[in-house]
Amino acid sequence: MKYAAIIQYTPDAALIAKTRPAHREYLTDLQKAGRLVISGPFTDDSGGLLVYEAETAEQAEELIAADPFARQGVFLSWVVRPWNVIFINRNLLCG
Repeated sequence: MKYAAIIQYTPDAALIAKTRPAHREYLTDLQKAGRLVISGPFTDDSGGLLVYEAETAEQAEELIAADPFARQGVFLSWVVRPWNVIFINRNLLCG
C-alpha cells in the first residue's frame, strides 16, 4: 500500500544542506528496494512530499524515522496518510 507523508522541515538552511547528501542516499536505497514511490522537497524548502510503499502506516513511520533528515532534526513534523493512486501522467512526473 502507498503511504503519503507531508513533512515540515526546520528553517535551518545550513542543516538541510549539510544533511541532504545522506538523505538522498537513503532515499536512493529505498527506491532501489521498492520502498519509495516518489519524493521531493517543496520549492521553498519548507518541507517535502514522500510516498512510501509499506504494509502499514507504522512501517512508513519507521522509514521516516530512519531517514538522516529525521535523525539530524531536519524533519520537524509529518503526517502520514494511506494513499490510492488513481491517475498518473508519466509525461509530467519529471520535467
